[in-house]
Amino acid sequence: MKDFIISESKNEKAVLVGLITQQQSEDQVKEYLDELAFLAETAGIVPEKNFTQRLDHPNSTTFVGSGKLLEIKQYMEDNEIGLVIFDDELSPKQIRNIEKELQVKILDRTSLILDIFAMRAQTAYAKTQVELAQYQYLLPRLTRMWTHLDRQRGGGVMMRGVGETQLESDRRIILTKIAFLKEELKGIDRQMASQRKNRGKMVRVALVGYTNVGKSTMMNLLSKSEVFAENKLFATLDTTVRKVIVDNLPFLLSDTVGFIRKLPTHLVESFKSTLDEVREADLLVHVVDISHPNFEEQIDVVQKTLLDIDKEEKPTILVFNKVDAFTYKPKDEDDLTPKTRENISLDELERSWMSKMHDDCIFISAKEKKNIDNLRNLLYERVKAIHIERYPYNDFLFQKYDEEE
Repeated sequence: MKDFIISESKNEKAVLVGLITQQQSEDQVKEYLDELAFLAETAGIVPEKNFTQRLDHPNSTTFVGSGKLLEIKQYMEDNEIGLVIFDDELSPKQIRNIEKELQVKILDRTSLILDIFAMRAQTAYAKTQVELAQYQYLLPRLTRMWTHLDRQRGGGVMMRGVGETQLESDRRIILTKIAFLKEELKGIDRQMASQRKNRGKMVRVALVGYTNVGKSTMMNLLSKSEVFAENKLFATLDTTVRKVIVDNLPFLLSDTVGFIRKLPTHLVESFKSTLDEVREADLLVHVVDISHPNFEEQIDVVQKTLLDIDKEEKPTILVFNKVDAFTYKPKDEDDLTPKTRENISLDELERSWMSKMHDDCIFISAKEKKNIDNLRNLLYERVKAIHIERYPYNDFLFQKYDEEE
């Protein structure tokens, strides 16, 4: 899989490119490029400058206009930058034309995310899932590649026919590799499905949310475990499952891979078993970074991704994390313009979301361990309700325990 990791040199400088369109406002593009910069930094790349252009839709041949492409080229030559990253998935045709004009390495958002997943994957299962997604992304882009994939062949099977071109050979090798990886994942999927069945009938709770919102930190607090947590995107790829006991009630808690806008389709497909933890959960705990300026949009991204994974709506608790990092700017009394997100206080947000979600939302700081006891109590009540519905004859045990308390 290392042969397909794209950003090999650490601290490589790059420029970032985004489009302002009818679907993406200038403010949105600025935030998207900030996120792209965070992705680049996670991959060990140093973002130097952002370029944006206002177009009705992406240029079908070069993504941006020819004039903007020349401006980017001049800046990169003047500053000795050899990498450009686009905040959308580029077509093979666009990549060929941009490379021909700029004569530098090209990454799009999808290839950058795949690169990060490749670096982050630790277990054999995660590595296999990422490798499958990489090959699926690579296949339609072979015309721009100079790869020689003979070393990827397995079992000594000779696949090149007489007169077959390098491109045809590479394509045949990749298709064979994709088929092999899919079969390998099917076997692992069956094994993991069996493991999930063997966990018994305990209630399952899954932590979901945008990447880097603090799910792993919450997992460590609730399960008293040491799941890897870091202030970087996609710090966790493999699903971690722990048995948690709140008061007298045990349940299973899983920490899943974080979501992100424009998540590559190949990744969603290849991470099927990881996402099965979400499909089979009885209760979702949707963790939100309340300190992020566009947390509402992140909520929408997660909810849309969840619907793509599983059409069935599940009971959900909304946990607003990072209240310790929340900031806002009060409006001046004589300022009559409408309030923006930065003018709304935490108290106002709490009242608004509590009114909307009633008892299904809570505001905490996992880092500062603020309001964690109330979160545990809320989880206890929700898990108990699911447990009693499943095993009604256990109801008297809970009543007895509550009376003793």
